[in-house]
Amino acid sequence: MKSPAPYTSPWMRPDDVADTADLARAFFAKEVTPHRLRFADQHQVDRETWRRAGEAGLLLVSIPEEYGGGGGSFAHEAAVLWEQCRSGDDALGYGIHSTIVAHYLNAFGTEEQKRRWLPRMATGELVAALGMTEPGTGSDLQAVTTTARRDGDHYVVNGSKTFITNGGHADLVLLVARTGGEGAGGISLVVVEVTDADGHDVAGFERGRVLRKIGQHGQDTRELSFIDLRVPVSHLLGEAEGQGFYQMMQQLPQERLVIGISAVAFAETAVEEAVRYVKERQVFGKQVIDYQNTQFVLAECSTDVLVARTFLDHCVALHLEGRLDPVTVSRLKYWSTDMQCTVIDRCLQLFGGYGYVTEYPIAQLYAGARVQKIYGGTNEIMKVLIARSL
Repeated sequence: MKSPAPYTSPWMRPDDVADTADLARAFFAKEVTPHRLRFADQHQVDRETWRRAGEAGLLLVSIPEEYGGGGGSFAHEAAVLWEQCRSGDDALGYGIHSTIVAHYLNAFGTEEQKRRWLPRMATGELVAALGMTEPGTGSDLQAVTTTARRDGDHYVVNGSKTFITNGGHADLVLLVARTGGEGAGGISLVVVEVTDADGHDVAGFERGRVLRKIGQHGQDTRELSFIDLRVPVSHLLGEAEGQGFYQMMQQLPQERLVIGISAVAFAETAVEEAVRYVKERQVFGKQVIDYQNTQFVLAECSTDVLVARTFLDHCVALHLEGRLDPVTVSRLKYWSTDMQCTVIDRCLQLFGGYGYVTEYPIAQLYAGARVQKIYGGTNEIMKVLIARSL
């Protein structure tokens, strides 16, 4: 029986999006995959990797060209994210930098702010991080305690953030801070330049230790501290203080869609790794693929991935039309990441002892998957949001 043609998502079929995917695939194969174990050992990618991504035209691909971006749609952004995950990479904090922070700036920044930061983010000269989570505050963004108190033409920032992707390389932190009273109305977004023109950390900013995580070892996840750090009031994002929570609510659907893209892509990669392995490995005189249990596991896992991918395609199509709602993307986020963890676990089992060895990509996929059910809003929070809509 002839094998079916590989499935291609509708949003990836236009020639320009396919070309972006091809470019991204080649970039990750050359600049990231060969260095995966080294990045994991040093707990960060090389700084030069960011600049090379910028030179390749892969940063800010859906930001308007007038601000240094690629001028594409979210489909182009999704294509880069997809190819990054299909390469097995979870070290380069591309999604935070290009798909999340850049879009906050583009959506809510002034003309001066956009021209100040976006072009240098597009080249990789500036690396951006998102400062939301605090040591005592996770999914409850209304409870942040980091403060930005007005003092003349500056804010004085005090507080700490944790689990910050790009925390090692960040030059720019989009900071969630309290500029007013309690609750959502007291929260603002402030853009903090944490390095000076020479690349040195500014006074009042400290990078904590690299957090040693279960997975994603090549990612520079750190704690960040702000101690009487002075930031110009002109770096407030939005027309007035107190808009931060509502700005986050507008942008969170795209963040959760990004997580859905990575969940499906990583799961699909795990299935391909497993199929390749069981066709090569022999046990008791025959290939592992020839055992019925193996066939059933892979049949089920490949079907789960295809179901998830069609749901993802539906959500991407809605987002391209500006119609992706918080409830639908919450369904995608929780369901696809649950599927990712289950599928990768079942695929790893087919590797036997080698699945437990971190040099094998399947082990890296397994270790990196667990956090997907936590960040971007825990899956339990996603279910609460869904339930409220019923």
